[in-house]
Amino acid sequence: MEALDLAFALAGGAAVCAAVLPGTVRRWPVSLPMLFLGGGVLLFLLPLGLPDPDPVAHRSALLHLTELCLIVSLMGAGLALNRPFGRRAWSTTGRLLIIVLPLTTLAVAAVAGGLLGWPPAAALLLGAVLSPTDPVLASDVQVGEPADDEEHDDDEVRFGLTSEAGLNDGLAFPFVYAAVALGLGGAGWSGGWLGEWLLKDVLYACAVGVLVGVVVGRLLGRMFFRSERPSARRLAERSEGFVALAATLLAYGVAEVAHGYGFIAVFTAGCAIRSVERSHGYHGVLHGFIEQTERLLTVWLLLLVGGFAAVGGLAALSWRGALVGVLLVLVFRPVIGWLALRGGSVEPRERRAVAFFGIRGIGSLFYLAYALGETGFGVPAEELWAIVTFTVMLSVCVHGVTSTPALAYLDRLRHRRRRRTVPEPRPASP
Repeated sequence: MEALDLAFALAGGAAVCAAVLPGTVRRWPVSLPMLFLGGGVLLFLLPLGLPDPDPVAHRSALLHLTELCLIVSLMGAGLALNRPFGRRAWSTTGRLLIIVLPLTTLAVAAVAGGLLGWPPAAALLLGAVLSPTDPVLASDVQVGEPADDEEHDDDEVRFGLTSEAGLNDGLAFPFVYAAVALGLGGAGWSGGWLGEWLLKDVLYACAVGVLVGVVVGRLLGRMFFRSERPSARRLAERSEGFVALAATLLAYGVAEVAHGYGFIAVFTAGCAIRSVERSHGYHGVLHGFIEQTERLLTVWLLLLVGGFAAVGGLAALSWRGALVGVLLVLVFRPVIGWLALRGGSVEPRERRAVAFFGIRGIGSLFYLAYALGETGFGVPAEELWAIVTFTVMLSVCVHGVTSTPALAYLDRLRHRRRRRTVPEPRPASP
């Protein structure tokens, strides 16, 4: 039996499990990513002769697989959000993006530089790679299916975590580019380099990403729901779910061709499609197709991550490198998030949940694979992969165990408050 044939069989079996298990583990204090991560460890420990899951040797393949998984997930996040855009409605998101993302990046970079003794380029890269939260592995703490009316608006915890994950994957790119520029050497921290970085990699690329997403999303939304052409109207009526994948690839490709951030464009396009006609059932069809595609890709990636750990991928991990991951998951993100949300619209219990559930995952793998293809950073690639893989696995386990009971507890409190504020209907007078 060839290794590739066995890999196909295991991929098919994993896909079947991805369809069956969500309903089974929904009430367990365990997440689906935890199960497939552990499954990957077990499979690669067996003497099956599976292909080598080394991300250093197969960097390009991992880069494109994680890239596809991310953009599919970002479209799903955009389509799921029911809340219209507004400064006050999205204030929690703004705080998480403007305050938490850069401060988390700097905190991790400072610890990597001081504790590990890494050069500035490598330290900044680690901070940039680990700072964004993940729209892929955070499904347990994100919004579910698209709601049909404002009465079923998303709660602040799920909305904040979903909208944050939808945007900060793209907003982490400027920090990755800064690390790559430092790794290439020569420019240093000069004012001219910083000015070009700010104009090109921050302002221009972000603006293009938003603009492309809005234009593509609204054009497609009008074609789906408001076009006068019968063929376009029938597209929504026929419930063609794969159109969501077409919209994903179109928004991403156009933004990248224009040298903007395709991640931002995809999420924005999903939000724009939703904004054209919020109450149409076609959104559920689009989101359902995207969710199934995302789950399939995620399962395969998690098996590979678990397999990489099983075959010695964490051998280069020192206790100092592991401490960086522990500090990020258990200290930096919770503390910075909690402080950033003070004085906002989030209640204290919800604020703690939003601050704590900053899940790391597929986005970190993508950014590291991308950056290592651009230049060297003065530290072994194996050590970078070991720290990032350990942090992702730690986040999957810690957040996977706590997310179900924590969100269930908050839902019960929210339900009790709603019952106290909504008066009981009076009986009709005879």
